[in-house]
Formats: sequence, structure tokens, C-alpha cells
Amino acid sequence: MASENGSTQARPLHVLGVVCGVAAGAWLGGAEAPTKLVMAGLSPFLISLMMVAGVFVARWTVPTLLKGTSYILTDLLEKPHLILWAILAGALWAVANTLTVLAIRDVGLSVAFPLWNTNSLVGLFWGWLFFRELRGGGSLTWGKVLGGALAIVLGATLVALGSSFHSTFGSRRADAGILAALGAGLLWGTMYVPYRKAYLSGMNPLSFVTVFTIGELGTMTALAIIFRGGWHPLIHEVARAKPALFWLFLGGFFWVIGDIFQQYAAKYIGIGRGIPLSNTNQLWGLAWGVLVFGELRTLSSSGRWMIIAGSLVMIVGAIALSSAVAPDAERTAWREAVARECHRYELNFKEADAAQQGMDAMAERAGGWSVWDVLILIAAVAIFAALAYGAALPAIFIRAHWMMGLLAAMLALLLICGSLLWKWTRFS
Repeated sequence: MASENGSTQARPLHVLGVVCGVAAGAWLGGAEAPTKLVMAGLSPFLISLMMVAGVFVARWTVPTLLKGTSYILTDLLEKPHLILWAILAGALWAVANTLTVLAIRDVGLSVAFPLWNTNSLVGLFWGWLFFRELRGGGSLTWGKVLGGALAIVLGATLVALGSSFHSTFGSRRADAGILAALGAGLLWGTMYVPYRKAYLSGMNPLSFVTVFTIGELGTMTALAIIFRGGWHPLIHEVARAKPALFWLFLGGFFWVIGDIFQQYAAKYIGIGRGIPLSNTNQLWGLAWGVLVFGELRTLSSSGRWMIIAGSLVMIVGAIALSSAVAPDAERTAWREAVARECHRYELNFKEADAAQQGMDAMAERAGGWSVWDVLILIAAVAIFAALAYGAALPAIFIRAHWMMGLLAAMLALLLICGSLLWKWTRFS
């Protein structure tokens, strides 16, 4: 069985996972751009809360559009033990996202990105320890995966060092910003443990992210209430920031698209490969920070060359990871991890194993779309339309032509990756 899977299924699914990881990097990088609004006087907690609110709307809307609520509910009810894991993962995301906003405020987008992308190594370690990733992979596979992940972190570090010549990095709050970014990396690296646990159990990524958002919104709301002094100050701040809310919701929507691609990457190539690939979002974050928002305009030539070198090293790391197809021995170890999860929670091993190959036994038991799906989609459109009415561009420096170019590239990746997911797995 291992040999057959390796020859007929492993390589196409590896390609799919790699494409998902790259698309995730683009959308996750673009999603952080609205956090630049923190420079326009909005509190980090308000920005994070409103982004999570946008995430909440999108996480219920996109899965509904692709699979329908009947499918999602059936999948969740058949694997109820994963609901708590998804809520926990959402809570970790909310705390980490708040830390990233604080980091951006204190050290800037171009500096914060590489620091929290240490989650690559954290996720790689957990994948090896808990889910038998890279077990039996051989020295060549180990070299590509570990070397690629280290190259991405090294490249990100070079970018950070190059960016340190910028005046923002030398601010009095720089130490706090660096610690916040590193803390976000640790939490995000650990957050991927529930991801992998869910997919080894055969859960669809679209089902997982739907519950994931409950932990996000609940945790972020609690943080905002505590740190903003209660409900009334928070509501007043939300009302005062109304012209900016649409952009924050939009950032949350971008994040969901990127995270869904990241979830599929984690499912089909594991967190040790998928997460470092999705962390190419640092390159996209750098592009948004430098090209669109004009960060590092006063940077010296030596700093610029260091950033260019770091970016090239990251690209080399991504190429190494992309070529690290899991051999038969490693995929056999993955199946052992699937068997362990199925035995622990009394799940159907054949269905869970088939889900790793892009097949979907759930589709036969779940119903089609219903009136509830239509109502959810109408409600989501109404929310965004209401926020768009009266929205205003923030009073910050923006290069519109670069913004349109980056958005066009993101949409192209969305179409390519979305079509492959549909063609090969029907979003399984």
C-alpha cells in the first residue's frame, strides 16, 4: 500500500500542498497590510478585534459557499473531540495576532514579519515529535526540509538586520516589539498541532476553520474588554473607528483565504513542510511594507542589499522545501499516526486514510446546500456592504499602483490554487 500511495498519490498531492503553501503566503502577507492602521491612532486591541470579527464572518461564509452547512455540521458531529482542539487553536491565534499588531506598532511591518516567522521551526519540531513527520524520510529529505526551513528563518533574519538600519527599529519600544513578535511565532508554531491532529483524523479543513473562529472571537473579545477597560470604552472606540472598520474586516477576510490554503498545505504535506512554505508571507509582507506603504524609504544601500540577500535566501529555502516529496517510508509513518488517532478516538481508519489521499467519504452522508446557506451568505454580504458605506481611506502614505499590482497577483494565485483543489480533491 505504501509503495502504491507513493507512486500514484504522493507526488500530485505534494504539488497541491506546495501550491497551497505558496498561495497561503501571498494572502497571509496581504492580510497584515490593514494593521498599518495602528499608525493612524487606532489601538492594537481594536485592530486585532475587528480583524478577528472579519475572520469570523469569513470563516462561516467561505466554507458555507464551498461545502454547505450540512456538510460542515455532519463532519463536526462525527469527530466531536476535535471541536475543543479547534477552539484552542483559535484562542492561540487570537493572542498571537494581537502580539503581531503590537510588534508592527513598535518595530514596523518589515521587521516584525521575520521575527514571528520563527514559527516555522516550532511547527517543524512539533510535526516530527507528535505526528511522525520526516520519520523514515532519509538524509536527503531531512536536508531539504530542515535546510529549507532554516534558510527561510536565516533569510528572514537578514531582512530584519537590514531593516534595523531604519529609524523605527531604534525606537524606545523596539525591545517590546521584538519580544511580541517572537512570542507570536511561538504561539503560532504551537497552534499547528491541532491543525495536524484534525487532518490525521480525516476532518475537512473547512470544517475545522469554522469552529476555529469561535476560539478566536471569544479570546479576542475578552482581551479587548480587559485591556480597554470594559465594554463601554470598547464600544465607544469601535464607533469612533467606524470609517476604518471595513478595511480591518477586509484584512480578516484575506487572512481566512490564506489560512484555508495553509490548512490544506498542512493536510497534504504536513506542518513541517507546509508552514515554512506559507511563511513566505514574509516576502509579501515586505513587499506591502516597502512598495505600498513606503517603509524603509531612508534605508542605506547596505541595508537594502541585506534585505535583497535575505529575500533570495528565503526563496532558495522555499524551493528546497518544494522539492522535498515525502518518500514511501515517511508516508507509511504518517499512516501510523493516522492509525493512532483513529484507535484513540474510535474513528474509521479507512475513511481517515482516504482523506489523506484527497478523497471524501463524507460527501455521501452530508446533504446539499440549504436555505441556511443562502441566509449566511446574504448576511455576510450585508455586513461588508454596511461597513463599506462611509468607509474612508486612512491618512497614511499609500502607493496605489503597487497595491493594485499585489492584489492582482494574489487573485491569480487564488484562482490557480482554488481550481486545483476543486479538480483534484473537491475541497476535501
